Amino acid sequence: MWFVFTLISIFSWGAADLFYKKGTNPKDPYSHLRIVMMVGLVMGIHAFWTILFTDISYDPMNIIRYLPVSSMYILSMTIGYIGLRYIELSVSSPVMNSSGAIASLLTFIFLGQVMTGLQFFAVALISVGILLLSIFEKREADLDRMRHKEKIDRKYQIGALAIILPILYAIIDGVGTFADAFILDKVMSENQANTSYELTFLICAILAGIYLIGIKKQSFNLFEERTKGYAALFETFGQFFYVYAIAGNAIIVTPLISCYSIVSVILSRIFLKEKLTRSQYLVIAGIMVGIFILGFE
Repeated sequence: MWFVFTLISIFSWGAADLFYKKGTNPKDPYSHLRIVMMVGLVMGIHAFWTILFTDISYDPMNIIRYLPVSSMYILSMTIGYIGLRYIELSVSSPVMNSSGAIASLLTFIFLGQVMTGLQFFAVALISVGILLLSIFEKREADLDRMRHKEKIDRKYQIGALAIILPILYAIIDGVGTFADAFILDKVMSENQANTSYELTFLICAILAGIYLIGIKKQSFNLFEERTKGYAALFETFGQFFYVYAIAGNAIIVTPLISCYSIVSVILSRIFLKEKLTRSQYLVIAGIMVGIFILGFE
């Protein structure tokens, strides 16, 4: 079942990325905090529903036990939200999701999990595909601006903040995913871990709200943040199935889950009326081959 859970997370997080992109205002320096507030609110509601209406016996100390993982996940996600103001999602998402390769390598080295030769080939195919997609997306974005005689904003140029943020995301998220695999294997169950993560995100949302509304005196209307709310719903739905997927087969799931960037790119083309080049179609096809190999294996 781990493969089915992984596919659910991939499509859920791909949809979440689309709404993150639509809900981000490049002119709002606090846009990332608004997203944190919405995601934390939805996750918190789900956490309390789990505790109150399911048979889970939750130990609040698990918030502390799971904090090393939660903090890295939330920090990397917040960095990703900031990055949406500086670089196109279709460029940053594939770069950020190279974190799966980092986590898979750490899992292979420190947890002793193994891959067959065919699985290793599939992981390599996915990782190379994600890198190529990022390169093609950047090239097409620059060509499009040149065709329209637009000056390329310095914030979008490779080598500055635009590319540093996705790389930071990849490193932090990769280490967090590795730690997650260890804790789910040795410390606590999937339900305990997911509930702890959601409650931690709720605490961060409250702190973000205090800073945004109480200190910075910014307005926040829940009904005006519907797009961010849709993103939060898909994020929470994907996270629920993700913990079961990674507990089932961490070394394969970690690079496989990175493919949700492909879903976000495709959805952005469909709903935002952007176009894919032949090279991008070929790369996506190669990544899908890798997914099918891992599924059948």
